[in-house]
Amino acid sequence: MQKTISIVGAGPAGLMAAEVLCAAGHEVHVYDTKPSACRKLLVAGIGGLNLTHSEPYSEFIQRYYEKSNWMNIAISQFNADDLREWVHGLGVETMVGSSGRIFPADMKAAPLLRGWLKRLRESGVNFHMKHRLVAMQDKQLRFEHKDNTVQVESDAVILAMGGGSWPKLGSDGAWQTMLAEQGIALRELEAANCGFLCDWSEHLQGKHAGSPLKNIAFNFTTLDGQILQRRGECILSDYGLEGSLIYAYSKHLRDSINAKGEAELSIDLLPDRNAAQLIKKLQAKPQGKDSLSKYLKRTTGLSGAKAALLYECFDKQQLQENLANCIKAVPIRFTQTAPLKKAISSAGGVCESSVDKQLMLQQLPGVFCAGEMLDWEAPTGGYLLTACFATGRLAAQGVCNYLASIENSL
Repeated sequence: MQKTISIVGAGPAGLMAAEVLCAAGHEVHVYDTKPSACRKLLVAGIGGLNLTHSEPYSEFIQRYYEKSNWMNIAISQFNADDLREWVHGLGVETMVGSSGRIFPADMKAAPLLRGWLKRLRESGVNFHMKHRLVAMQDKQLRFEHKDNTVQVESDAVILAMGGGSWPKLGSDGAWQTMLAEQGIALRELEAANCGFLCDWSEHLQGKHAGSPLKNIAFNFTTLDGQILQRRGECILSDYGLEGSLIYAYSKHLRDSINAKGEAELSIDLLPDRNAAQLIKKLQAKPQGKDSLSKYLKRTTGLSGAKAALLYECFDKQQLQENLANCIKAVPIRFTQTAPLKKAISSAGGVCESSVDKQLMLQQLPGVFCAGEMLDWEAPTGGYLLTACFATGRLAAQGVCNYLASIENSL
């Protein structure tokens, strides 16, 4: 029998849930605080919309760290291949980039979203925009809409309101108080895929803020002794470091800061040469009367922001006595993450213990959670979107099973 389902949040998780529930024959209503759907997805798509990743599933699922087993329940039922096929069903072709990341062939988010929303509306999904959820009691919801209060009662509810990053796009984490008041176990939201703060000198901030650090390598030892090494690039900002390479380390750096009050990694400024090769090259070309900066540029090619990092982290005597090793291991100390509102995504949220295997809240039967509201995190590379789509789909299947169980008990 047709039932009425309310979905709060018009992001990828909420819309995927709406699609599954509408296909199952239910009346679906999607509410969102913003005037249009998937605003965060559109902003993320400015750089090409990284949908998912093509790496083997055994490696893919490990990107969710200690939550891999939990996320496997959803993602094993809607993996990267399934997501690509679903996108193709919208008339959008996909491509695999050189890094294995998967994008729309035209590298645009808007055509995919337009096609999806059109299909959802034609299938009967009802959209209610500019509706902010302000209260919830069981399956009874209260929204603020313009200057009015809207009361909604449904047979089941899916909450897909996002985490706490990019609050101006709708994911402000305000739901935490609402759920905590009803005894739902939550882990505090924290910044993920974010920049980290360093105590730079005024000279470095003034001269090199915004400069890219290309072709470098990070070396970091995690709390459990694992040694992480990775090449890439990042940006030297006025507050510290940001960019793709630092984002890849964000969980481990944040864990270290939470445990010890700080995190330290070393940067290899010339990863294409080992220390022995660099020492040999420097010995073959003595400094002579050159200044250190001129000598560095002449022998190693280091200048600009890379050279500035050396001067920032080592004194003159250290550089003169052990230049090669200094270049190969520049120590960078972080004291905290950049603010959550500036992060690409967030960690924390509704704990795994708070929901059943199909993401229904244990203490609120008929109320489900999906997407970034749940306590998981992943690096950039398509893993974030994949998990949002997959958990939205799993929650919708959970709603169908929940409603069926009620019918069978009558």
